[in-house]
Amino acid sequence: MTYNQYILKRKLEDIFIFPFIVIGQCIALLKPQKKSYNIFFFFPFYHTGGAEKVHAQITQAVGNKNCIIYFTKKSADTTFLQEFQQSGCTIKDISKFTDNKWLYFLNLIYRGIIITYINKQKQNPIVFNGQCNFAYKISPWVKTSIKQFELIHSFNSFSWIRIPFLPFIHTTIMISKVRIDNHLQQYAQLKVPTNFHHKIKYIANGISLPTSYINKDFSTPLNILYVGRGTAEKRVHLVAAIAEKLHQLNKDITVTLAGNVATAIPNQLKNYCILKGNIDDENLLADLYKQAHILLITSNTEGFPIVVMEAMAYGCAIIATPVGDMPIHITNTENGFVTNTIDDEQKVVEQMLAFIQQLHQQRNLLATISNNNIAYAQEHFNIKIFQQQYLTLFNNT
Repeated sequence: MTYNQYILKRKLEDIFIFPFIVIGQCIALLKPQKKSYNIFFFFPFYHTGGAEKVHAQITQAVGNKNCIIYFTKKSADTTFLQEFQQSGCTIKDISKFTDNKWLYFLNLIYRGIIITYINKQKQNPIVFNGQCNFAYKISPWVKTSIKQFELIHSFNSFSWIRIPFLPFIHTTIMISKVRIDNHLQQYAQLKVPTNFHHKIKYIANGISLPTSYINKDFSTPLNILYVGRGTAEKRVHLVAAIAEKLHQLNKDITVTLAGNVATAIPNQLKNYCILKGNIDDENLLADLYKQAHILLITSNTEGFPIVVMEAMAYGCAIIATPVGDMPIHITNTENGFVTNTIDDEQKVVEQMLAFIQQLHQQRNLLATISNNNIAYAQEHFNIKIFQQQYLTLFNNT
């Protein structure tokens, strides 16, 4: 479809859902909000995930008691809920109404409720959408005087979901320079008007840097780490395949995985992996980074993962596929290694194995990469830069 066809489809859908919007508006008028808010945040989840961590960091940077966060999808765990709570924002989990396919009409009614709350604020608030489908669906009904922001982490399904709602977005924040190019190419393909190009703003993610000196022992057997979810695009089965082959070459090399990944690993490969499960404690996660020599990224799509920033800050070499901004930040033999393929899984495994063996044999190179990455993270990934950019963005609105 072209951009104009997306717009037409959205307008036809709006006609269908209008009665439900009216019902929601009536409910909201009968039960108004007791407090006014400056910012309405919309996020799908608070469970484990790099995107969720970034969302929590944003609320901590610009949120306060005069802001409200809506979670619209059922979270698998509560990993980052506490970090969202630390922002001081009011938190509302409305997923039991908005994430029930058997009672989908409740989602439509809730759109009318939330729209009314936003539009009835005494002063125009800001609406911030962190890759939340619900927030896109309500965007046409929000007053045009209210500025809506969206955050896009990668080039994925949301890159298409968002197209019909571009007219309502004041600023699009993207974390990856490569993904900005991907979206501009998509705009050209769909014949999106060029005036939407200037709405895209690049803000890199940031992390809290280690406060103490990182002293790794490069004489010990290699410890290889994976941190993240077990979702399809992460291709955790490739990490397990690498672990199996490493075990055949050198049983002293360990492969540790942190996150809910057990179901993504074939049963016959689990014995070659150390599975830590989901880790909520940041100190425990920091200990894993300190003990690790190498971080693996086997994904077939990414923006630029937070875990890469964290691993670099703790002196890990990065071995990754060339997804997102990985080639921008990872130079072979300086920060780690990037494979020359994404889609050929066999070659990804073979090349990563070769890189691991090279670092196993060249410990001086491993130590040099470790020091390079600590310095690189300190220069590029400081959370204070990230916080200031978001504060400036919101204060200038």
